[in-house]
Amino acid sequence: MRRGLYAIAALLLGLLIWQLLVWITGAPHFILPSPLRVAQTGFASRALILEHTIVTATEVLLGLLLGTVLGVLTAVQLASSQRAQHLLLPILVFTQAVPVFALAPILTLWFGYGMASKIVMAVLIIYFPVTSAFHDGLTRVDSGMLDLARTMGATRWQVMARIRIPHALPSLGTGLRLAAVYAPIGAVIGEWVGASKGLGYLMLLANGRVKIDLMFASLIALALLTVMLHKLVAVLADQLTSYASGDTQSKHLRD
Repeated sequence: MRRGLYAIAALLLGLLIWQLLVWITGAPHFILPSPLRVAQTGFASRALILEHTIVTATEVLLGLLLGTVLGVLTAVQLASSQRAQHLLLPILVFTQAVPVFALAPILTLWFGYGMASKIVMAVLIIYFPVTSAFHDGLTRVDSGMLDLARTMGATRWQVMARIRIPHALPSLGTGLRLAAVYAPIGAVIGEWVGASKGLGYLMLLANGRVKIDLMFASLIALALLTVMLHKLVAVLADQLTSYASGDTQSKHLRD
């Protein structure tokens, strides 16, 4: 409840500062539109904004899903094999030296102007955070528990499934929270490079036609989409972590 009040207060303060800047600078509406003008434009163009929001949301959700699956599988493989860790981990770190944004034109050339290139952008931008966070959780399990499991004859994959993964879920949740923020960035960058739909495309279109109020409205829609996605992922991550924790305890009691 208190967090919600703080968020509302911060939002109102931001709108007040925005309006004060408009008044103080006297900037024309095609440079800095007022919050009221942006709200009016957003309401008048709500169908158009919703249409492009759905496209971006689809790209982000698919990218988040695929990136998470690939990140989890990679992290499990790295934690299961020292050889894979020595071989792949330096490569993963090295690839971060190349800005993902720089790959956007190449991905657009390879996958076209449709959703595919934007989904791949979202996958690439969240893949490393998810992999790194989950791998860190898988490798930070208490050594005493691992030794006890091996003493009792547990196989490597039993240890992974019943000890490592449940204990690494909080770390995965952290990675997913970051991914929920990064994925929209990747999708929008892809839309800026080349697209015919999506919030990134709508922002460029509005900017080219000097409809800055529409551009601001599209930007606010993107921010709301990101906040909603982050909240959804946070709830799912918390539920998954709680379930896994309870499931692990029940297994220990049965054993």
